[in-house]
Amino acid sequence: MAILKIARMGHPVLRRPAVPVEEPIPAVVRQLAQDMIETMVDSSGVGLAAPQVHVGWRVIVFRVPAERAGGETVDVQVLVNPVVEPLSEEVQFGWEGCLSIPGLRGAVPRYNHIRYRGLALDGSVVEREARGFHARVVQHECDHLDGVLYLDRMNDLRFLSFTEEMKYFGTESVPKLPG
Repeated sequence: MAILKIARMGHPVLRRPAVPVEEPIPAVVRQLAQDMIETMVDSSGVGLAAPQVHVGWRVIVFRVPAERAGGETVDVQVLVNPVVEPLSEEVQFGWEGCLSIPGLRGAVPRYNHIRYRGLALDGSVVEREARGFHARVVQHECDHLDGVLYLDRMNDLRFLSFTEEMKYFGTESVPKLPG
């Protein structure tokens, strides 16, 4: 296994749509996924998409630590060719960071309830519903597969901050949706 170099904002690989992985899933994709997991953990991240490590395939890895999601834990998951479907119109703002945009965090609107589907590394179908932080992580990583960064989703740049300055926002200062 290996720690991979993470592409940072400005590198063109982050703005290109990723291509689907052919089935059966090749050994090179399985090795990439293992390297992505090691890179994500080494970087203290909760998700990573293949374009972030300079590979234009539709592969994501993620995890949901209990302390970040109100008690729900999702062990490390690999999804190949993932698809996200919103299950409600409810959108919530939440703070997001990105390994490709180090040192910044922003308040991003995301669907609160989704269903995602994809393939596990053994080719079996993974389908699951997710809410809250779990749903946010999956949407964030799937955006990378379409060349979208969380900054593109922000509608109020007053809620973009250097990580070190987040203390000035307090715990309840995520924007509220109108209505």
